[in-house]
Parts: sequence; C-alpha cells; structure tokens
Amino acid sequence: MAKPDFYDLLGVSRSASADEIKKAYRKKAKELHPDRNADNPNAEAQFKEVNEAYDALKDPERKAAYDRYGHAAFDGGMGAGQRGGGHPGFGGGNGDFASAFSDVFEDLFGDFVGGRGGGGRSRASRGSDLRYNMRVTLEEAYSGTRKTIRVPRLSECESCEGTGAEGGAEPVTCPTCSGMGKVRAQQGFFTVERTCPTCGGAGQIVKNPCKACGGAGRKEKEANLSVNIPAGVETGTRIRLSGEGEAGLRGGPAGDLYIFVNVAEHALFKRDAMDLFCRVPVSVARAALGGEVEVPTIEGGRSRVKVPAGSQSGRQMRLRGKGMPALRGSGNGDMLIELAVETPVNLTARQKELLEEFEKLSAENNPESSSFFDKVKGFWDGMKG
Repeated sequence: MAKPDFYDLLGVSRSASADEIKKAYRKKAKELHPDRNADNPNAEAQFKEVNEAYDALKDPERKAAYDRYGHAAFDGGMGAGQRGGGHPGFGGGNGDFASAFSDVFEDLFGDFVGGRGGGGRSRASRGSDLRYNMRVTLEEAYSGTRKTIRVPRLSECESCEGTGAEGGAEPVTCPTCSGMGKVRAQQGFFTVERTCPTCGGAGQIVKNPCKACGGAGRKEKEANLSVNIPAGVETGTRIRLSGEGEAGLRGGPAGDLYIFVNVAEHALFKRDAMDLFCRVPVSVARAALGGEVEVPTIEGGRSRVKVPAGSQSGRQMRLRGKGMPALRGSGNGDMLIELAVETPVNLTARQKELLEEFEKLSAENNPESSSFFDKVKGFWDGMKG
C-alpha cells in the first residue's frame, strides 16, 4: 500500500510556509494524540504518520528532497524511523523527538516547572511586588499629605551584593543540567523535561554560600519609605512605587510596592466621588419661618446657608466648589446641605400648650397633610361603594 502524501497528512499545500506547516502539524498532533483517542485503535498509527510527515517537511533540505523525489528520497535507510534504532515516525533531522515535538507536547500537557522551550533560565529573576494598605482621613484626602511607612521586605544582602556567594563571587554552572535549568527523562516515546533538582531551574549553583544570607542573596529588612498622597484620593486609589518591592534574586530587578488607599468614614461628611453631603438639623420653627444656619466645610471653614421658609426634611442646598478636589485634573466638587427638620422632645407644659394652640390655628397651613387625608377619605369612600 502506497504511503500517503506528507502534505495531505498535514492538510497543507506544497507552497505552505514553514510556519503554516508547523501550525498544521501542531493541530493534527493534538487531534490524533493517543492519550486523547483511547477509543480509536488507529490513532497511534495516524499520530506517527503525522510526526513522520512533519519531520520530513520541517527541514528545508529534507523538504526539498521530498518535493523532488517523494518518499523515494528517504529510501535505503535514510527515511524517518530507519536510523539509529529509534522509534518509527520520530527519526530524521537530529533524531531528537523532543526537539520536533516540544511545542505540541507543551500544548497538550502544559508547561513543566522548567518552563517553555529548551533554553535554561537566567540566574537573575525579578523580585516580588508588595502591597501596603494605607488608611487616611477625609481631611488628608482633601488636602493631600505625605506619610512615612515601615515596610518589611526582602532586600539585597549587603555582604554578597545579592549573588548569594561568599565574598560576592559569581555562581558557577550547574553540573547536573550544564546550565540548562532542566533535565530530561525518557518515558516511552516521550522525552519529558523537568526542573533540575540541583539548581532548582536557575542553571547555576553557589559553591560557597554567603553566611549572612545563607546563599539566598536576600535578607529580610524593614524599610522606611516616604509616600506622597495626592489631594483627591478616594478608597481604592492605587499608588505605585517603582522598585520598592522585594529585591530580585541574584541581581535581578526589584519588584514594585503598591499603596492601596482607604479613606476613613467622617463624622460630619459623606462622600460621593467629588461631592460631599452634610446633614444639618433645623428646628420646626426655623424650618417654618426660614432663616440661616451655619455649616462646617471640609477645609475647616464655615459657611452660612439660607433656609427658605416652609422647608421640609430632605430639602437640599448646594454650596458650589466646596466638595473634594479632582485627583487628576482641576476644580472641586460641590457640598450638598440636607435639612433634617427636628421634632422637639421633653416639652414643658407651656410648650405643649403653645403647640396645641398652634396646631389648631395651622390646620390649613399643611398642604401635604391636607392632600394626604383627602386621598385617604376618597379611598375609604371607594371601599364603601
């Protein structure tokens, strides 16, 4: 039986580019992998055919030979699976299946601890980012402030200058993985890469660990940092301090410190973005007759607000520009004064007498009450009908 055409196996044309051939191969290999086709007895054979096709077409010279001579180009011991006693379907090129199949293998099973690709890790790695939760008052959020904070973090060891080696000596190449950071193990027809157990994937080891840091290159140390809190911050505002996180490993760059701001609740004001709300109690007489009330402002000043005669609870007056400043921009929000008409308590006999007289005289001066009871009367009459 004639062998199938390699291009047909991968589902590409003869003019396909190397990237197109690789993408087609990865797709086919994932579809036909035996571990994903346990109920298909032909999956393994088809899987090997696809790998044989890719092994021939991925190399420009072998591809050119195949385009000219077809399968005959690999006859006489030169074909895939014919050399070195290797597994059928995985020969050709450098004879290393892991090299031909590593991308698909990672797609199927995810990254191993050693990371993607065949190269070793750099010995240096970036330090971790840190988070600091800062609580500020509403007054501080209004005017802006500067605070000093104490942050415990891993800092570069001064004795070894972050190398982890005594006297600041440079680490040496790991003898187990030859600096690759990974070791390979054969499992069936798979070559599995794992993190090197000797160097932990760094590719280098420290022969004489620094006594001060135990070879880590970092030591825990508390840092005092000055943080500028701009005017207009609100709960959830994030401030980034570049390079103020933990020190990197073995000379790697430091991480960042993120300040998360939480603005405390205020006894007088409630905040809504750039606006402030202040609930001001007024007496029944003041609300009825009108007048003025003195209210505080967030910067510590005072403003006099006119209360219109006949004001009801919940009525609001606006003080322009007396709210919070914009965090990134110009201008201020407003301050809203909300009236709360207060009912008097613990009345004297004389006060009760005057209020009872007032009630008799003001029956027609309460339009909302009159309207409500007219509606109630209509409701009851309707129920009787």
